[in-house]
Amino acid sequence: MDLFSFIMLGGGLAFFLYGMNVMSSGLERMAGGKLEGALRRMTSSLWKSLALGAGITIAIQSSSAMTVMLVGLVNSGIMDISQTVGVIMGSNIGTTLTAWLLSLVGLETSNVALKLLKPENFSLIFALVGAVMIMMGKQQRKKDIGSIFVGFAVLMYGMKLMSNAVSPLADAPEFAAILTAFENPLLGVLVGAVFTGIIQSSAASVGVLQALALTGSITYGMAIPIIMGQNIGTCVTALISSIGVSRNAKKVAIIHISFNLIGTVVLLIVYYALDALLHFAFTGSPIDAAGIAFVHSVFNVVTTVMLLPFGKFLVRIANNLLKDKVEETPKHLLDERLLSTPSVAIAECDRLTNRMAEMAQATLMKAFAVSRSYDEAVSDSIIEDENELDRYEDELGTLLVHLSSQQLSANDSIRVSKMLHAIGDFERLGDHALNIRETAKELHDKSAHFSEEAQHEMLILTDALEEILAIATESYCTNNVKRAYRVEPLEEVIDDLVATIKSNHIARLTAGECDIEKGFILNDFLNNFERVSDHCSNIAVTIIELSNNRFDTHRYIHSVAYNTEGFREDYKRYSEKYKF
Repeated sequence: MDLFSFIMLGGGLAFFLYGMNVMSSGLERMAGGKLEGALRRMTSSLWKSLALGAGITIAIQSSSAMTVMLVGLVNSGIMDISQTVGVIMGSNIGTTLTAWLLSLVGLETSNVALKLLKPENFSLIFALVGAVMIMMGKQQRKKDIGSIFVGFAVLMYGMKLMSNAVSPLADAPEFAAILTAFENPLLGVLVGAVFTGIIQSSAASVGVLQALALTGSITYGMAIPIIMGQNIGTCVTALISSIGVSRNAKKVAIIHISFNLIGTVVLLIVYYALDALLHFAFTGSPIDAAGIAFVHSVFNVVTTVMLLPFGKFLVRIANNLLKDKVEETPKHLLDERLLSTPSVAIAECDRLTNRMAEMAQATLMKAFAVSRSYDEAVSDSIIEDENELDRYEDELGTLLVHLSSQQLSANDSIRVSKMLHAIGDFERLGDHALNIRETAKELHDKSAHFSEEAQHEMLILTDALEEILAIATESYCTNNVKRAYRVEPLEEVIDDLVATIKSNHIARLTAGECDIEKGFILNDFLNNFERVSDHCSNIAVTIIELSNNRFDTHRYIHSVAYNTEGFREDYKRYSEKYKF
């Protein structure tokens, strides 16, 4: 094996890792926010978690990414530590699919149909089809499928390069001498763990072993401990991702390591004990790529079956090794580790933005309440809520800007645009709630009161505002375009109500029924009320325009909304409902 063979081996590994990355990114974009939704719905039982862990790992082709995702979700307080056990076990099973795909490299047959299964034959077709889809596809979904095909082809080509690079080792006596050292199972476990930990990919590590197996120099007895060690080495990614997170999030890494360590220790003892008694004939036989895939699958499936009833025991191990201190709360709304899985991060940002919308609505409801009857406790809570809304806007804005720079699916891009447009309006709603609170406090401190007629008018106006807030919030959180269309007619009615109240106030002022100081306070209320309805309008237009893959507020309001029959009917209905 000369210098060029080593270069080919390194290049093959690079192609393999790059292809895996491209393929998993494409698969993840295809899955979109369904990953996060599935995690939220299906972790209620161990069996569901097991199926989910296997399914998501197959979908994104990375058990390491799955574990990092779990660390981030636990650190953000989204998942409980006990919910991760089944997902981790299922993830270990899901990762075995890659080894079976890689085993096709060693397929030898004269059958034409089976020859098409060889990577050097079909991966080039995949590469061609994928490249055409990327260059000519108009929809992002087609481009994502193309990137999956190209990534898979690059991965398989990398595997073929590694196989070609190590093929001269079959006749090298020095290589045979080195391999005798691997007859020591502990050394095999150690080498498998260290190598996998360095490259941080169990799939790539198994792929290298499969490439070496094609030389015919690796036996079952050598491969079995190495494969077990590879499963331990893949935990390194979880360990690295657990740096700087909460104690609960660190426990995810401990559970992952405990699962693989216990499985390795128990199965090694059982295997060598049975081998000593039964003298397995296959132990000294050469193993091929398919044999490695089989051993890899058996180890993960048997370990899962063995430890599945002891999920609580694994959690107890983590709790004992890392005892809880004071109850921890996440420092940030969303753990930045989730950004490595954009579709999951976007789904969580969506959930947080919905929470922000509901918080803004609740804060304004408090503000309307204190505008009618001042209460010091409610008034103080408005300040706290407004500060929280500011925090949400700052953190979500930073996360969404980062996510918008990633390569996203068309659906995820629309979701990010929707949130970026809306969070500013939700934050401003909180500001107006604070302004209304301050105006109400001024009215209370001066022991001033509006006339009965003005109070009646203000009550009708705040009722209309409560309805437009409810419609805007519901339409945003449920992405209900039909409900969003009802906001603009009501916003126009509110503008009319504000104009009428101002005119009536001037009439009362002229008649000497009101003084100018109360007029200033009334005007402050009305200006903030009008701005609240404007922001509700902005939110509704965002939903409507993005549903049509465009964003032009001015065009919608002045060229579309006012000229529709539905708008005129809703406007008439709201005018009748909220009239003095």
